[in-house]
Amino acid sequence: MPGRNLQFGVFGAQGLKGYEAAARQLDQLAGFIATPVTQRRGMMARLNYLTRTEHAKAAARQAGLTVSDRTLKRWADGKATPSKKSLAQLDAAYRQVRRNNVARHLLQRLNKQGRGTRVEFHPLNQSQVERPRHRDVGFRTLNVRNWDRMVDAWAAGDDEAMDAEWFETITADLGSEYGAYEYVMNIGFAA
Repeated sequence: MPGRNLQFGVFGAQGLKGYEAAARQLDQLAGFIATPVTQRRGMMARLNYLTRTEHAKAAARQAGLTVSDRTLKRWADGKATPSKKSLAQLDAAYRQVRRNNVARHLLQRLNKQGRGTRVEFHPLNQSQVERPRHRDVGFRTLNVRNWDRMVDAWAAGDDEAMDAEWFETITADLGSEYGAYEYVMNIGFAA
């Protein structure tokens, strides 16, 4: 059984943790607001999303938005400009609330009533690794049928749980070479 990479990239391999690539794909499927929070349009879109109902406001507070309702109204009216720290807090709260709101739908979409979703594993980049140290790692596909814990960890923003789920459950179905996909260049979902 392969172990975890303790010193990834020592010989020149490039890539990112598999769970990070999966989280990127889940973020893309979630459909976040594309306009940056630093632009007025992006800030207003996030404000509207987080303040349109009392339930949304409560979720934003729970996600870490600490500014007062009065301050939010002043931002919306253009009477005050949020600091960089407040913009970052607004964006982080928006992402957390959006993840929680779409998690159930995303879970249904990925599980497809037990049929699962086809996942493409694009192996790490070994172009800078000397020939004798190359690993024989190729492109693989796998149908993942149970996304519950992965999506729950993603919605909670729990990187440690996502990493564990990636390594112990999702890549474990690749057989004896599952450890070779701890780091990848990209992950693709057929969702």
